[in-house]
Amino acid sequence: MKLDILVFGAHPDDAELGAAGTIAKEVSKGKKVGIVDLTRGELGTRGTAEIRGKEAENAKNILGVFVRENLGFRDGFFVNDEAHQLEVIKMIRKYRPEIVLCNAVNDRHIDHAKGSELVSHACFLSGLVKIETLLNGKAQEKWRPKLVYHYIQWKNLTPDFAVDISQFMEKKTEAILAYSSQFHDPKSKEPETPISSKTFIESVKYRAQDLGRLIGVDYAEGFTVERMLAVDSLDSLI
Repeated sequence: MKLDILVFGAHPDDAELGAAGTIAKEVSKGKKVGIVDLTRGELGTRGTAEIRGKEAENAKNILGVFVRENLGFRDGFFVNDEAHQLEVIKMIRKYRPEIVLCNAVNDRHIDHAKGSELVSHACFLSGLVKIETLLNGKAQEKWRPKLVYHYIQWKNLTPDFAVDISQFMEKKTEAILAYSSQFHDPKSKEPETPISSKTFIESVKYRAQDLGRLIGVDYAEGFTVERMLAVDSLDSLI
């Protein structure tokens, strides 16, 4: 079950907020994309883990991704240790992606940076033959993704590159709004959060529009890298 791209998020909705436009674009090009959520988001102020699970499935269908799994780590309390690394390694070896997308390297929510580091370390360790893992009772072969990119979340980190998502901004917004329990609802009696305000979705659009402005397109998503990017020629970038 080999995928081209595997996207990790500490919580359901991280992948959509950070990279839904890029995901939708790659799916439209025929790429096989999967999402793995590390936690069920059970500590979220609004909604429940069960609701978030249904919303994540709806977002999966909107984006057209091939598969979505949840590792069930403890929201807020998972750590970057051997036990958690091995579970992430199993997913990497199961789906054998060429590219991994994961959480922001630094962010407001502590789980985002933890998830970023955990997945990054697991991507390296997954390529070591002497680390043994089993899936459904069968030994897995080593696998190391060629590229690991980190999407940008709450903080305005400076991206190393940006992806033109001009034709997929509506799809990104639709996927985000699949998480209706998390965002603005005038009828909701649940507590307000930083992402449930009236202006939050507009801020997502504004960021994409501003990044687009910087690269000469309508909308874009930014990513940071772990190693220097190489280009084939001077005219290979838009």
